[in-house]
Amino acid sequence: MQEKGSISIHTENIFPIIKKFLYSDNEIFLRELVSNAVDAVQKIKRLSSLGQYNGSLGAPLVEVAFDKEAKTITISDNGLGMTAEEIKKYINQIAFSGAEEFVEKFKDAKDAHELIGKFGLGFYSAFMVADQVEIQTLSYQEGAQPARWICDGSTEFEITEGSRTERGTSIILHVNGDSEEFLDKYKLQGILDKYCRFLPVPIKFGTKTEYDYEDTAVEEPVEGEEAKSKDPKEIELDNIINDTTPIWTKAPSELKDEDYLKFYSELYPMSEPPLFWIHLNVDYPFNLTGVLYFPKVKNEFELQRNKIKLFSRQVFITDEVKDIVPDFLMLLHGVIDSPDIPLNVSRSFLQADSNVKKINSHISKKVADKLAELFKNDRKAYEEKWSDIGMFVKYGMISEDKFYDRAKDFALFTNTKQEHFTLSEYKEKAQTLQTDKDGTIIYLYTTDPAKQDSFIQSANRKMYDVLLMNSPIDSHFIHTIERKLEKTNLKRVDADVVEKLIAKDEKIESILNEEQTTSVKTIFEQAISKPNMNVKVEALGPDELPVTVTMDEFMRRMKDMAAMGGGGMGFYGSLPDTYNVSVNSNHKLVSRILAADAVDQGTLAKQAFDLAMLSQGLLTGADLTEFVNRSVSLI
Repeated sequence: MQEKGSISIHTENIFPIIKKFLYSDNEIFLRELVSNAVDAVQKIKRLSSLGQYNGSLGAPLVEVAFDKEAKTITISDNGLGMTAEEIKKYINQIAFSGAEEFVEKFKDAKDAHELIGKFGLGFYSAFMVADQVEIQTLSYQEGAQPARWICDGSTEFEITEGSRTERGTSIILHVNGDSEEFLDKYKLQGILDKYCRFLPVPIKFGTKTEYDYEDTAVEEPVEGEEAKSKDPKEIELDNIINDTTPIWTKAPSELKDEDYLKFYSELYPMSEPPLFWIHLNVDYPFNLTGVLYFPKVKNEFELQRNKIKLFSRQVFITDEVKDIVPDFLMLLHGVIDSPDIPLNVSRSFLQADSNVKKINSHISKKVADKLAELFKNDRKAYEEKWSDIGMFVKYGMISEDKFYDRAKDFALFTNTKQEHFTLSEYKEKAQTLQTDKDGTIIYLYTTDPAKQDSFIQSANRKMYDVLLMNSPIDSHFIHTIERKLEKTNLKRVDADVVEKLIAKDEKIESILNEEQTTSVKTIFEQAISKPNMNVKVEALGPDELPVTVTMDEFMRRMKDMAAMGGGGMGFYGSLPDTYNVSVNSNHKLVSRILAADAVDQGTLAKQAFDLAMLSQGLLTGADLTEFVNRSVSLI
């Protein structure tokens, strides 16, 4: 049997296009060929189960071997194999409609993922690294003859009788000079670990020193010697490299906590154990399995993204799972496996269609259900985990209204005393003392308890509660809370003097008359001599500080958002920092300043102002040095 032919009269430009991606995505050739081999093994098992194949199956196996000297990589399977006619059908007739259209569409493609698989070209990814590809195959069909196909990367091929004696297929890649990096055990091992670590058929990997697939089984004898058999040398293969039944393929009832933790440590070595996990197992209206872990993230907000691995029938696809997983859950770790996720190309690049949207919504709901269950079953344990999981919950509430509606019952506020409250519980706690004269409940918060301690103490003296809002996401969470909760505002505890943070009808009388108040204002304005400092003399409690420096809540928020790159906030970012300087007319130090001579008035006023600046961390450089020297003199 011998046949020669041309793959297609219109495809002369296909192979150069494939080879063009040599330096970008060339490693996917191994994923494609191993996946095809696995498919072939699974198909023969399926035919056997249906009674359409009665022969011996043997142990299912895919072998990947390389020969550095011969410059070959061989992918072998004991699957259903092919006849010569099937080779012509599946290999020669590339599955696309119109080769000219194909060439035109992809001649300027920048990524192999746009190409491989788009028109059934998974097998042809072999030409990314090989200048000659050979197939040795024997079909499962009764009476089938072994077949050999060989192609040198042009459109010409040759089919002859093969030498394979057992059912299955071997693909032999004769690696080209530019791709010899793949003739390295560790390079190939790394690709197999990445893409094939959880394939459902056992995969062996190792080296082989020689494997001859010529038609003849006898070498020409050297003079004086007998003819020698050309049996292949023994292939030296390592143990199985993959786990054929990873935990996401099993029922949750079959697994213990140790199984989930062990799998996590295999996926993310050197990582802290996860807080908890969610086992996904859906078969209608789409198929979805997987395990998602909640890692300990605290404030490492951006560092942990892209840790979810997407699989399709246990073949690794990508760790770019945007659209499939809600954005706020991109901080989770773990795996998702679904054959129903549409792939633009070969097992790559997602399309946002209805299935993807349904999967996205389902994952969001499952996470909410799990958190609600944890909160309900053991609130104390849930509260202990809140510093880690709060980031996910808040991010979800910010980004998804549906998730907000689910999460509002298990989202927690934490105050400076490390007490935890649900949203409804906190409203009940705050509304009695922290409702202003207009009926708005004011939630006070701190972003830095140590730095803002004096303001927190002032609020506590009024019996006000102060929330802790010090995560990277809290500035956005605050806006969400204000948008969702009726007649509720949040103010940072240092946004104003305590009497004005929550405006009441109560009025504190000043011990200074109008003339004295004007004099105090002038003394401080002259002593400060700094731009953008608005001095106000206000009647505050005598226990409050003599001078308080604050920035208005609105202005500070706008500047914070501008600093974070908030859209349309550039104007606020360009404005100079403006502060309010509140001088407490009822503090005894202010009365002392008013009674002092002109020189001491200026010195004491400057000292009181610098103390206020120091408490806000705003006193630096020469101003700080001057303050220290002045303090020594005053002492």
